[in-house]
Amino acid sequence: MSLKNERRPRGRGEAKRVLVVDDEADIRELLDLTLARMGLLADCVGSLAEARCMLASEQYQLCLTDMRLPDGEGLELVRHISEAVADLPVAVITAHGSAENAVSALKAGAFDYIAKPVSLEQLRGMVKSALELPSSDPTGDRGGLGEMNGLLGESPAIEQVRRLIDRVARSQAPVYITGESGSGKELAARLIHTLGARRNRAFVPVNCGAIPENLMESEFFGYRKGAFTGASDDRDGFFHVADGGTLFLDEVAELPLTMQVKLLRAIQEKRVRKVGATGEEAVDVRVICATHQDLKMLVEQGRFRQDLFYRLNVIELRMPALRECREDIPMLARNILDRLARDAGLTSPPLTTAALEALENYSFPGNVRELENVLERALALMADDRIDVADLNLAPAQLPGLAAPAAGGSLQDHLDQVERQAIHDALKQSNNNRTAAARLLGVTFRSLRYRMARLGMNE
Repeated sequence: MSLKNERRPRGRGEAKRVLVVDDEADIRELLDLTLARMGLLADCVGSLAEARCMLASEQYQLCLTDMRLPDGEGLELVRHISEAVADLPVAVITAHGSAENAVSALKAGAFDYIAKPVSLEQLRGMVKSALELPSSDPTGDRGGLGEMNGLLGESPAIEQVRRLIDRVARSQAPVYITGESGSGKELAARLIHTLGARRNRAFVPVNCGAIPENLMESEFFGYRKGAFTGASDDRDGFFHVADGGTLFLDEVAELPLTMQVKLLRAIQEKRVRKVGATGEEAVDVRVICATHQDLKMLVEQGRFRQDLFYRLNVIELRMPALRECREDIPMLARNILDRLARDAGLTSPPLTTAALEALENYSFPGNVRELENVLERALALMADDRIDVADLNLAPAQLPGLAAPAAGGSLQDHLDQVERQAIHDALKQSNNNRTAAARLLGVTFRSLRYRMARLGMNE
């Protein structure tokens, strides 16, 4: 196809346009035909220079580019589009098995990637997702979007998270969400899903620490009838249920090493094999994961695969602790109280000035989840028609025989001391049966084992 230089604005009924950049004529022809069958118009060029020329003269809704071009790298085009045409999604075509190139492209701002030999099924799914992206607001004004989606707050830390979520939502890159327990990691994942091209498809949250190790493969990938005793019917796994949507892996650090290998392959190849099946099936899933643990430290300890960490940690999003957003506490408290009272069929009570000051000065080791628990308890037990300091009951409960934190000691040291004592008491009560102790503490066996190792309790 010859190079076009005249700018042709797209009319109301005109097909959407795609820029294809690849130096192999047969690949260009394949992509051109596939896009035409989808009702799209394609401009096909073979070099970086031609692509830049076309971008300057045409308006496109998607760009597909090879990673290796005669006059440069596809990454150069990804960066150029990110800077000059920020609203244009660009997907890269990588060599088979080139996971490093795919990750580099996603980190540079690519919408998604597809490996050679090109799977037409995956190509059509990717193109459809890219064209369904909501247009971004060029003014950068979110217009209360965070509040509409539950991410409340006006502090600098929350505003920074909101801006990053807005950018991340326009990509298909895996996202790694970090933050303390109760800081809103799943809320952030849901918001990324809601603002992206997959918003009308499934959001599937999975607590990796709640699945028995012997059931993980069948839960994630499904199974065929007769694959094992009790498999009386075919069953889809999490990847199938999330096909076309988002799979949120909460507490991903709890995955055993054997499952990490299978997960890595599923993410890289975009294909899964059901237990008992002979062939693989293509799946189109965006993976978002979260954990309150330090994955880098687990990689160093050999407890989490480095290649999987590298594949999951394409974009990192850190959720701030509530103590980093103290100015947001009054707004959060008011919003939570209104919701709790409405659900209970009550009139929402006011918080006294002293109660608000007490909340703002409290450390909230459990973050927003703890704030909600505090207010729910206060609403149920308040002695008057308003909530005062005494109703909040913020004084930290001390375990029997546990001293208060020493002067100058850090909060983390004190929390470690509390956790160590709780584990010790549970082990004593269960006659050192760790499985029973984990049940008493309400955590998984793997989580208990990790905590004991971190606290030096395995000797």
